[in-house]
Amino acid sequence: MLQPFACTSRLALALLTTLTLTACQSATTPPIADDPNKPNIVATSTIVADLVAQVGGDAIDLQGLLEPGADPHIYEPVPADSIAIEQADFVFYSGHNLEPALVDLIVGAGSGVPYLALGEQIAPLAMEKDGQRVADPHVWGDAENAIVMVEKIRDALSALEPEGAATFAANAETIVADLRRLDAWIPVQIMTIPEGQRAIVTTHDAFQYYASAYGLEVIGTLIGISTEEQPSAQTVRSLVEAIKTAGLPAIFAETTIAPKLIETVADEAGVKLADPKLYSDSIGAPGSAGDSYIEMMVSNTCSIAINLGGSCAPFEP
Repeated sequence: MLQPFACTSRLALALLTTLTLTACQSATTPPIADDPNKPNIVATSTIVADLVAQVGGDAIDLQGLLEPGADPHIYEPVPADSIAIEQADFVFYSGHNLEPALVDLIVGAGSGVPYLALGEQIAPLAMEKDGQRVADPHVWGDAENAIVMVEKIRDALSALEPEGAATFAANAETIVADLRRLDAWIPVQIMTIPEGQRAIVTTHDAFQYYASAYGLEVIGTLIGISTEEQPSAQTVRSLVEAIKTAGLPAIFAETTIAPKLIETVADEAGVKLADPKLYSDSIGAPGSAGDSYIEMMVSNTCSIAINLGGSCAPFEP
């Protein structure tokens, strides 16, 4: 069910520049294929789409609405999105207000297309936003939550297409096995970080689930859980001081948010900006280091571990 959560002059200059956020609207995205032998499935974010693709395999026609690198928080739907949703047999989205404009489109489609908010199948962490407690939508930061999402996808596809149930179950079993290995592998890499440096600073507050699951502390972020927010000069100054106090060797930019302001924070705090960037709300483009959910989590873990003074062993799915 849909939930109701439905400085210095240099810093001042950076604030005037503000955060340039990536929308990546796919205005030319065609409608989903019309194969009468396969259910037409729509997925919103690239993370959701990747998991659905792995479970559904060749037994479904899948249309992902967002391109890799797109920011679901600020994505504005285009006409092709409406067409895809109207033609769909089922729609998967993340929920907890991760992709608000798309959720409005899905719920308001008026076509009776069934849908499922995968992230809302998981009890969320609560965060502060504008003085209110809201659900943190970034549930996939914990691989155990991704397992729940995979199982819910399996069940929904099996109910929709009973003839494919055995295929969906077998695919899900394989994915879950890899996710369990991933869930065991991540904390081993985090433990290589010197104990006093197991903390992160990122552009927006998207890593609370990851930090809670794998033994990290989120010292601070420039903005909250939504990339629609913009930091005040006081927030930036406070973050710089927190980084200096914590003695962190690096802080982290994210692939879906322009790095201008976080670069300024790193410079003012006297720390490096980690390379590679972290994947937060989207997987990477095909062929990149984070072009699937699992590869995204592996890339993030290695970047965090190595940039904070630890090491990272290869992950073997």
